Amino acid sequence: MSLYWRIFLLNACVLATSVILLLGPVTVSTPVLFGEALVLLGGLAAMLAVNAALLRIGLAPLVRLSRAMTTADLLKPGARPAVTGDGEIAALTRTFNAMLDRLEAERATSSGRVLTALEGERKRIAQELHDEIGQTLTAVLLQLKHAADRCPEPVRTDLRQAQETTRASLDEIRRIARRLRPGVLEELGLHSALRSLAAEVGTPRLGVTAHITPGLPHLDPAAELVVYRVAQEGLTNAARHSGATRVEIHLRPRPGGGVGLLVRDDGQGLGDAPEGAGIGGMRERALLIGAELGVGAGPHGGTQVSLDLPDAGPTAR
Repeated sequence: MSLYWRIFLLNACVLATSVILLLGPVTVSTPVLFGEALVLLGGLAAMLAVNAALLRIGLAPLVRLSRAMTTADLLKPGARPAVTGDGEIAALTRTFNAMLDRLEAERATSSGRVLTALEGERKRIAQELHDEIGQTLTAVLLQLKHAADRCPEPVRTDLRQAQETTRASLDEIRRIARRLRPGVLEELGLHSALRSLAAEVGTPRLGVTAHITPGLPHLDPAAELVVYRVAQEGLTNAARHSGATRVEIHLRPRPGGGVGLLVRDDGQGLGDAPEGAGIGGMRERALLIGAELGVGAGPHGGTQVSLDLPDAGPTAR
């Protein structure tokens, strides 16, 4: 039965009951007596209460669907309103669920293209930094050294300082190039890349340790890149925003199969701050490989980022 006929018949039952009561035991005099007025007002209140209750029951599936539409988030897929019955609301709920499936698939496809293009652009920029600017600064260093060896002492001191500044700039450019393109990930694998990342981010004020369980299931290159980028973003957030003094990276097998990444710090936590572009980017990457990303408070304070990858097979690295 459609929603229109359900509401119509429910209201008709309430009105028919009131008419039967008026024709039967309930009578009205002229002028209306006080007791009869009380009966009429009580009957009106009862009809309104019954009508409100029946409407609430009849429209409850529509309210649930509206709430699901309001809270739908394509970055957190899988949540679907339950389909109950065979009426118009059930058909509308099924249509909404199908629309969410289509939107999530299209978003995953478009995000994959965007992230692939982004990684390609990162690789190109890193290559240019290394080949063009890096070689130019190396040539400048050699020229400064040659000039410093031949000039008088007062000028030599200034040239030595210029050498140190140029050398520091060269090291910074190389560091940026490594962050843009994790060459160690391509050459030595995920384990070495995570340890290198921990050593690079760690400072005297921020201790970073990497704990990697041996014999992990094999991950394809796309999954390894997602794990590396999520760990990189988690460490960057911990170093810049959390005020932490200690960060741990754990890469270990999941109890039900697959691989789990955990980045945990002892900082001030997220608090009420909204999710920024960094966390949104991590969610986008997790969706590409069917992984589940969690960002929240750690068991002892601070912030922890967890990435659970599904089981990709029994092959061990």
